[in-house]
Amino acid sequence: MEEVTQERRDEIFKKIAEKIVDMKLTPVAIVMLESSKPISFVGSQMMVFFQPIYSAVFPARPYNEIATLLEDRENIERLIKEIEKVEEEKRVCKKKQ
Repeated sequence: MEEVTQERRDEIFKKIAEKIVDMKLTPVAIVMLESSKPISFVGSQMMVFFQPIYSAVFPARPYNEIATLLEDRENIERLIKEIEKVEEEKRVCKKKQ
């Protein structure tokens, strides 16, 4: 698996968080991420297993980066915090309007 830089990790998490918040799935996403922490490594290895199928249809780089990031449980917590941050930013923007 390839290494993912901190800048790239932050960029990926920001995109994921914005999509989750835009779809109004924040509570569901946080619960699912929290409950998946203990098995995040297994999930990343499942992604590695299915990578040949996925890459036959879609670009492999983002898929591989996410699989690499999921290997570390701390990244799950970082993603949760990013989702909460984006949710709060959206809430503050709505209050100002």
